[in-house]
Amino acid sequence: MSTHHPALALRQWLAAHPVLGFFLLAYAISWPMWVLTHLTGSFALLVLGGFGPALAAAVALRLTGQPIRPWVMALMAWRVSARFYAYALLLPAALYGAVNLALQAVGADVDWSLLPGRVPGYLVSVALTAVLFGGLEEPGWRGFALPRLQERHTPFVATVLLGLAWGVWHVPLYGPAGFVVPLVLAFYYTWLYNRTGSILLCVLLHGSFTAAQDGLLLTTDSLTVDAVILGAYAAGAAALLLLTRGRLGRPANQPHAPEYAIEESALA
Repeated sequence: MSTHHPALALRQWLAAHPVLGFFLLAYAISWPMWVLTHLTGSFALLVLGGFGPALAAAVALRLTGQPIRPWVMALMAWRVSARFYAYALLLPAALYGAVNLALQAVGADVDWSLLPGRVPGYLVSVALTAVLFGGLEEPGWRGFALPRLQERHTPFVATVLLGLAWGVWHVPLYGPAGFVVPLVLAFYYTWLYNRTGSILLCVLLHGSFTAAQDGLLLTTDSLTVDAVILGAYAAGAAALLLLTRGRLGRPANQPHAPEYAIEESALA
């Protein structure tokens, strides 16, 4: 007579389906908190829900008996070329500079005089997002899911799958279309991760993108503005795909995504 052990069955299922299990755990942790946020207005629950992916990754690693240390070390991998710090910290601001120029070219009322007053808040937002308001999602998305997806799929397919899951995770916060922007932005993160193996850099990129979205748009929001922003994101992602021939920074002879490998060339 056999005895059914739910905990053992869960471990076996997670071992066989680590990425799907991680996604479901992330949703199961974050979404109830955000539902309660809508019901109660609790800012604390909103913030705590953002830690769902990191917690889900830690739980998945623990339940499947995999070591935690390499995963944590990737979050602390800071010894990378300065060019990658420039990418993480300056690219989103450069994209929004291009967005503002494009909007001005099509007749939008872009007020460049707002920029000096926005810079201090932008810098604070980068720091706060990196350590509290979203940046620490990255140990889950890029630290756990991306390398495992790239073991079985091309960088392009892995990024699309991860971008969809990442985007759907945002739906309780931003509505049914909330998955679109994360899906496109995922390509920027894949390239950075594949070039550096550093989750810390992905955290900084997350902080920079969120801060740019919140503080560097110098005109009133509208459907036209949203379309231009999405177009700029998509154009940048397409450029990354073209320049890397779809590899998104992952060397063609590398069977697995890096854990700590630091690549010196800017594009591959």
